[in-house]
Amino acid sequence: MGSTIRVFILSLISIFALASEAQLSPFFYAITCPSLQGIVRISMRQAIANEPRMGASILRLFFHDCFVNGCDASILLDDTASFTGEKNAFPNRNSARGFEVVDTIKANVEAACSGIVSCADILALAAREAVFLLGGPSWVVPLGRRDATTTSQSAANTNLPPPTANLTTLISMFAAKGLNARDMTALSGAHTIGQARCTTFRAHIYNETNINANFAATLQASCPSLASGTGDDNLATLDLQSPNRFDNGYFQGLVARHGLLHSDQELFNSGSQDGLVRLYSFSFRAFAKDFANGMVKMGNISPLTGSNGEIRKNCRIAN
Repeated sequence: MGSTIRVFILSLISIFALASEAQLSPFFYAITCPSLQGIVRISMRQAIANEPRMGASILRLFFHDCFVNGCDASILLDDTASFTGEKNAFPNRNSARGFEVVDTIKANVEAACSGIVSCADILALAAREAVFLLGGPSWVVPLGRRDATTTSQSAANTNLPPPTANLTTLISMFAAKGLNARDMTALSGAHTIGQARCTTFRAHIYNETNINANFAATLQASCPSLASGTGDDNLATLDLQSPNRFDNGYFQGLVARHGLLHSDQELFNSGSQDGLVRLYSFSFRAFAKDFANGMVKMGNISPLTGSNGEIRKNCRIAN
């Protein structure tokens, strides 16, 4: 039995324990929109073929959605006269992307099943497909979330772990969402794909010692010091080895002191997660299993169900 199948089965077992509490079910749309998962996969395959980085962007959107008032697609809402949304919160400003991809998937789903599927569920499925299509594990996604009608920029500013966070802060912020330290370390492995802006890692490469000196020097060439007044938006890959493949290269990089963000390297810094990072660095299977289980748990953070929320017609605006 392949490792992906094992992860799939393990996540299926865990799903039923988690989904019952949140009234979610992997079979929620089995009758009302049976083509849903195929539509999402085909749409994501096209998006990633057009731009491999888009997989990481969609996965990040799901993280940032779930950590702010639960997995309710609130991150997709544009600002209105009555509220300032999450898109321009500090952790998302000039970095959150992929909204057009979600719009496309929503349009494709609406064409097949009008008014049935929430944007929150589309985002959860798209995140799973992003990981799988880039070589990572698959898992069973519990469905039945509904969409928020409002959002909060201040909640996004306070609930999302910053790139400067230390290990204690990371563990605490994940624990506040019902995720333990193992979940936190596994889910941080999402940084095996994607990029980060110079402004998020500049202090780490210039002012800190827990980083490989040659790695820091290489990054400094494309991320000028703060004194230069330039380069804030210059990008670097979070996983130096394979930035567009979902593997365990991120953890191998941490062991080599190649963590791009301060918060990355905190996972391997003579602390409680060192052993787990070492395990993941040589066992993709162990990482994949824990990541899949962590994604199921994260996707279960405070979903709107039943008569709460709505099914948005347009993911950017409330009905």
